[in-house]
Amino acid sequence: MARTRRYKPANLTKVRTHSIKSRKTKVSLRQFASLPEPDASFTEFLASLPDVLAVTRLRNLINDILSARKADRPVVAAFGGHVVKCGLGPIIIDLMRRGFITAIAMHGATAIHDYEISLIGQTSEDVEAVLKDGSFGMARETPHAFGRAAKLASRKRVGLGRALGDLILSEKNPYSPFSILGAAADLDTPAAVMLALGTDTVCMHPDFNAEKLAAASYVDFRTLVSIAADLEGGVWMNIGSAVILPEVFLKVLSVARNMGNRVEKFTTANLDMNQHYRPNTNVVGRPTKRGYSITGHHEIMTPLLRMGIISAAKGKIL
Repeated sequence: MARTRRYKPANLTKVRTHSIKSRKTKVSLRQFASLPEPDASFTEFLASLPDVLAVTRLRNLINDILSARKADRPVVAAFGGHVVKCGLGPIIIDLMRRGFITAIAMHGATAIHDYEISLIGQTSEDVEAVLKDGSFGMARETPHAFGRAAKLASRKRVGLGRALGDLILSEKNPYSPFSILGAAADLDTPAAVMLALGTDTVCMHPDFNAEKLAAASYVDFRTLVSIAADLEGGVWMNIGSAVILPEVFLKVLSVARNMGNRVEKFTTANLDMNQHYRPNTNVVGRPTKRGYSITGHHEIMTPLLRMGIISAAKGKIL
């Protein structure tokens, strides 16, 4: 067995030093927060934030969105159910109406919440309370609406997102002004709904029409391929979807590139309260060199993003 080595404390007299003034640093006073008064404008408030980390990424995202729209490039918002459940439908709708969001994508759960909001002004049942007796997901109105939308999609040869939006408007759901899908149909904004077999509550019902609903959702998938093919110079935002929509984005982008479309220089962002593997890998990391991860609660970050976009669009410097 080898002998244990013995070490003496090092003599540091020969250590080389340099002036702090010559050192490269990451933070300076120029980046520090300032102190706006309570009656300051939102633009003044946003400008007062420290120019570091998430604030820098948020400002870059805002500027990239504006640059994309000035160049008539697409800005896509792909979002999970919490965006609707947190009451942010009016934010998404307003950004669509102002022309800052040019296409939307959602999974089935988001569409379910959006439809229920349009019908009764409420959504998101207490799962723990109703799971015990097997009544979770058994409300009949929502799956029946999806069934009608599937038939409408087949008849009109449109995707599920457009069919649901048209259904919400044509049936005059009482709270349709708060529906993202209804607004998208009204504005003729592309809206894709990616159903997931076995995960969405509409799949639990005996009259679930798998063939027609899958066909309608597949139309939306192909529409997203076309949008991805046009994404050069544009922006794709993933807001609150940890698995399904990041996986969809990876696939539609791959198909778009496979078909010979140049999609290299574009911006992606993942906005979520927790950073997960798939959004950061499939949306922010792999597809582009200009991707931003911004962590924060949807109910705070999404309104902040909207106000930042509107303020910057008015020529205010961020």
